[in-house]
Amino acid sequence: MKRVLPLFLGMAMFIASCTDDDSVIDGGGNGDGQEVTLNEPINDFVWKAMNSWYNWQTDSQNLADTKDDITNDYHTFLNSYNDAEDFMYQLCYKHWSVVGDGNAVDRFSWFIEDYEVQEKAFQGITTSFGIRYQPVQVTNDGDVILYLEFVSPDSPAGTAGMKRGDLISGLNGTSINTSNYSSVMSSLSDNTVTFTIAEIEGNSLKELDSKTITRAVVADNPVHFYKVFEDVGGKKVGYLVYNGFRFSYNDELNEAFAFFKSEGINELVLDLRLNGGGSVETTTFLASMIYAEAGTDIFAELIFNSKHSGSNGAYNFSNTLNKYNAEGDSEGQESINRLSSINQLYVLASGGTASASEMIINGLKPFMPVKVIGTRTYGKNVGSITLYDSPGTDFRAKSTNQSHKNAMQPIVFQIYNKSGESDYTQGFAPDIEVKEWQYWDNILPFGDENEIILKTALDDIRGFAAKPETVKRHSDAKKLDFDDPDQKFEKEMYIHADFFAQP
Repeated sequence: MKRVLPLFLGMAMFIASCTDDDSVIDGGGNGDGQEVTLNEPINDFVWKAMNSWYNWQTDSQNLADTKDDITNDYHTFLNSYNDAEDFMYQLCYKHWSVVGDGNAVDRFSWFIEDYEVQEKAFQGITTSFGIRYQPVQVTNDGDVILYLEFVSPDSPAGTAGMKRGDLISGLNGTSINTSNYSSVMSSLSDNTVTFTIAEIEGNSLKELDSKTITRAVVADNPVHFYKVFEDVGGKKVGYLVYNGFRFSYNDELNEAFAFFKSEGINELVLDLRLNGGGSVETTTFLASMIYAEAGTDIFAELIFNSKHSGSNGAYNFSNTLNKYNAEGDSEGQESINRLSSINQLYVLASGGTASASEMIINGLKPFMPVKVIGTRTYGKNVGSITLYDSPGTDFRAKSTNQSHKNAMQPIVFQIYNKSGESDYTQGFAPDIEVKEWQYWDNILPFGDENEIILKTALDDIRGFAAKPETVKRHSDAKKLDFDDPDQKFEKEMYIHADFFAQP
């Protein structure tokens, strides 16, 4: 079995699908025996790469191996699409953008406009405001607020003084309510936005301030916060807020566990509420840090389609990790700080806990109890790689076609734990459910012992049931969904090209 390394062959654990298999397009020649000219050459890349690698290739009739047997018919088929992105989604098997969320199989594959920008995004380098937020309807009259779940310290929002727990009641001078929600929220795609900051006064919202913020390049360290609670029912508890499996921060993650190891912690609380995934290799390193007794046993297995069954392989627990710089270049190895002092893992989770984060839960389950606190996770047990327009390398190397920077991130494998388990497409249900948005006016800093989700974990460690009634709970608050433009493809799981070179 091979051991996986991370590259920009993205392993976005995606379960979704790109084409309604009933919509088969019949190609046809021009009827006069002359050769049909290929007008859309990029579509040839899209079709051939998807035909080779796509997880559901045999389910999509438009990806049938016979589709390119007759050149004229094949070119006519490719020429029937003048948009490569739309073409890719039509090829996919029941992609959500084609058949809707309710009927989708492929919820995760996506088309990449600029692979250089995407590669930076995999390392947390984006042009953004530097915030994560959750919209909530807070009154029966339809008033809506955004509470800030996270503010990146050196981001435009962070330097403007915004912080976790701030309440945003309006954007660009317009208060948010259920009637104008969609139109007002769409302004979050703009380059510059004015945020109205409010506080709760009695039963109403009072405007405090407004801040006008312009997007800038933000580079987030995913190892956001860690500390040790000295006496929780007589135990020392390590707490880590980890927001993304970004392989250029492997050594920073290892430093956090060096601290936990030196402190001799008895319990570990891993906060993955904002972690949508990332590098599979880094996921394996984190699992290795958490549970030393696993030795070098199997952590996860990857299964590709029948055309690439030779690439099927395993990630094993490890005693060393690989270090990388921000460009993804190797900088050697170092010994992993592995814990041998804990017997179970607490995971703080939300609907944003996806792919590689869920891989931690699933991969450790055969070895130790994993207790999930918060709300149900996203449900993504499949992964992707980046496919470039370089047919000579089976589309895995950086593009040899310099006329564009398009690429694709299709689902190409499913992931299993040592016990062969992979059935969590509906997410992992919490062992203790706590809905953070019901405490929208009391969102405390990470590491505050009274922060509601962390408090629930610490109370469980103490051996008694959490008592969220000590904090005002708004049971009538309604969580609202919105596609954050800065988190469009956050739920990813990717692997290094080196994985395919392993013996």
